[in-house]
Amino acid sequence: MDERVIIIGAGPAGLTAAYKLLTETGYKPVILEESDAFGGISRTVNVRGNRMDIGGHRFFSKNDEVMDFWRALMPVQGAPAFDDKLLGREKPLSEGGPDPESDDRVMLVRDRVSRIYFLKHFFDYPISLSGSTLKNMGFKNTMKAGFGYMKAMVFKKPEDSLENFYINRFGRPLYEMFFEDYTAKVWGISPKEISADWGAQRVKGLSLRKAVAEMIKKPFRRKKDIGQKNVETSLIEQFIYPKKGPGQLWETLAAEIEKLGGEIHLNTRVRDIITENGRITGVVAEHGGEDVKYTGDYYISSMPIKDLVAGMKGDEVPRKAAETAKGLPYRDFMTVGVLVNKLKIKNETARKTLGDLVPDCWIYIQERDVKMGRLQIFNNWSPYMVEKPRDTVWIGLEYFCAEGDDMWNTPDKEFCDFAVKELEHIGIIDAADVLDTARIRVKKAYPAYFGVYKDFDCVREYLDKYENLYCVGRNGQHRYNNMDHSMLTAMEAVRSIAAGGGDKSAVWNVNTEKEYHEKK
Repeated sequence: MDERVIIIGAGPAGLTAAYKLLTETGYKPVILEESDAFGGISRTVNVRGNRMDIGGHRFFSKNDEVMDFWRALMPVQGAPAFDDKLLGREKPLSEGGPDPESDDRVMLVRDRVSRIYFLKHFFDYPISLSGSTLKNMGFKNTMKAGFGYMKAMVFKKPEDSLENFYINRFGRPLYEMFFEDYTAKVWGISPKEISADWGAQRVKGLSLRKAVAEMIKKPFRRKKDIGQKNVETSLIEQFIYPKKGPGQLWETLAAEIEKLGGEIHLNTRVRDIITENGRITGVVAEHGGEDVKYTGDYYISSMPIKDLVAGMKGDEVPRKAAETAKGLPYRDFMTVGVLVNKLKIKNETARKTLGDLVPDCWIYIQERDVKMGRLQIFNNWSPYMVEKPRDTVWIGLEYFCAEGDDMWNTPDKEFCDFAVKELEHIGIIDAADVLDTARIRVKKAYPAYFGVYKDFDCVREYLDKYENLYCVGRNGQHRYNNMDHSMLTAMEAVRSIAAGGGDKSAVWNVNTEKEYHEKK
């Protein structure tokens, strides 16, 4: 069989689709990737020997097919990692698995620690009514939160906005303290104006009740696997992680695809999608200053729907679908890497860490007088991400913005200096300890759920009319999917192609049903 599938994008969805086509069908994939890197926002950026995970990516899924896919590609460690060995920390090891001290193609087992930094105190994430939370909130705020939560349990609001979604689960006082400002910082608008669909996808099973229940059950639970599959994703305690960051896994997968005969073309931007009588007949891509046409039997797109519809040439695009796609909102963001000698904040937990760092993978910055939204500590993701993990701390600051706004257009050095001042202002570091900085911009990182998004169904209906087109991944479906969900959309697309095409509902239904992947 000499049939081809053209895949737009070499992120988790595109690469997964290509590998599945090669191993489970007779189709040959041809991947067209606009950038020079694999993994999309799941890539790893090397900054003078220190690696940055753009966005922070835990490798955990409640879907066995995804977990098996990751572990087959990069086996779980069979010996202690550098930091665990030095600190005497025990981790569940894989019998016969690779040694991360000598092998690179290996998944590490990491502890999930994420907290909220608010009023220069640490709070549990997800928020819970632990002793430290009550102490840091104070008596008055604790009483308000408790009565607010009880009221929310009795008087439910219609879930017609993200604000009401959160209030129903946590009560208004906790919502105003821990969700309102941060959500507005991420999206640039009030949670009142954001669809509850976002909460339904990202924290659908999470509530204060469940967070407290997990806290009570935790001492009595036996860990049977990395991450408990009956626990909400936001509450898992361990996850696996590539030794040198998420990009390492996608680079490894890309190499496997090429070994199996798949084609990958980097720096190749798809501009036009040629349509005729309800089918895609080809795409035109720019590469090296020239236009190249690619044709196939099927087309799998993970490019932003806004750009996909704008690039349709041939059949007339219905006016409403064209206008809705053109107006779909996105949120862009930037990561600022800051290398320091040490942090100013102290580790007051019982967890052992290199250099006695705070143990967090990431910290949600709730302080209202700074623009940063989240802070990552790459040493805690993997010691192999940092050139000198015993002597330096490599952190990443995340800023949410819009392409072309004042933050986006600020020169790199000026913005890095601004970020360092914010870190110093909230007591995380001393500016005198800074050794290096870098900034990475990411376009269309987060498909947004406001504005014309309410009319998105007409866009989906239009795209579904093309029988040989499948939309997958985060931007390909304009849906805030995690890596595993993006991969599952690709797997469902390949299954449909292998069956001769037809119904695409399984592709679109990934991560939409309330119970999807929340129970075995």
